[in-house]
Amino acid sequence: MTTPAPADPTVAPRTRLIRTPNERVFLHVLVNTAAANITTSYLWFALTFWVYLVTLLVPEERHANANGLVGTVQGIAFIITSVFSGLSVGPLGMGWTLLIAIVATAIAGVHLLLLRIPEEQPAASVGRGVDLRGAITAVRLAPGLFALIIFSTFNNLIGGVYIALMDPYGLTLFSVEAWGTVFGVAATGFIVGGVLIARFGLGRNPIRTMLLVVAGMGLLGALFTIRDWWLLYAVGIWLYMALVPAVEAAEQTVIQKVVPYGSQGRVFGFAAAFESAAAPITAFLIAPIAEFWVIPYMETPSGQQTWGWLLGDGEARGIALVFVFAGLAMVVIALLAFATRSYRLITEQYRTAPETPSQTESETETERTPAP
Repeated sequence: MTTPAPADPTVAPRTRLIRTPNERVFLHVLVNTAAANITTSYLWFALTFWVYLVTLLVPEERHANANGLVGTVQGIAFIITSVFSGLSVGPLGMGWTLLIAIVATAIAGVHLLLLRIPEEQPAASVGRGVDLRGAITAVRLAPGLFALIIFSTFNNLIGGVYIALMDPYGLTLFSVEAWGTVFGVAATGFIVGGVLIARFGLGRNPIRTMLLVVAGMGLLGALFTIRDWWLLYAVGIWLYMALVPAVEAAEQTVIQKVVPYGSQGRVFGFAAAFESAAAPITAFLIAPIAEFWVIPYMETPSGQQTWGWLLGDGEARGIALVFVFAGLAMVVIALLAFATRSYRLITEQYRTAPETPSQTESETETERTPAP
């Protein structure tokens, strides 16, 4: 009879992934979390298309102001989700937090059911459900619009640098709790920026306004970490946040005027797909570059001697160096865009495009038309 060899204690035994009822529950929670994240992200992406309602319901001369209000609402939502949701988990627990979220979603859904937005019934589509070719055609019909989308995408690429490194830098200046509070307060800049646009608009040339704002954002991004000062960083983030709604509102305002109403959904979707993918790509690439090359270099005597005059002394001078170059790149690209043919084309296209009649104007005309 053969005696089995003793098990090697250094080799982990082969086990099933799910062994106990608790582990099955854990798997269900994982699946539920994945489904919740997918559906909420899906809903968020779908809601980006509601901006075309600005075209339908708001007069053309008020589009920029309405888009500013969109930015304000997004800022309020950002603060609530990032600050108050975290605060509710602690004292209330996950059960009540989930219940609050479900009830709030249900209330929003019921509210939408009570609204009536008069609109012509869209013609049935005989083509494919995903009309990428139609989206590209709609973009190409407006000269310079594709360049505007590419510029916004590149702007998001550079913005990915801040997404990846803003938290690590902030945690060198603040405790975890303090940094969460500072970032939540700084996010009010998003609300203030949206309110200012809603009040004053974007001027007669939103493209010019957008490029100037992007250059200002780049300058802020290059300067708000040149010294290891918490106040400089906090104020810089607030100002940066305050400028973001202007960039988004400018792009939306241009698309709403130069693209026919029936094609705006395709164009917004095409632009959102490009632009939303840009920042995560840069964030994924820049984090290891900063961790394995830039930060170690700035900790050497050579790096400190080369850049100390600009960045001073501090714990995260490597991240500060990345911010400086990313911000300066944003400034240069924004200023160079003024000299491009695409800038002149889209500016002329915006200036000469006919006004898109809004639903408000249509209702007014209907009221003025005498009954037969």
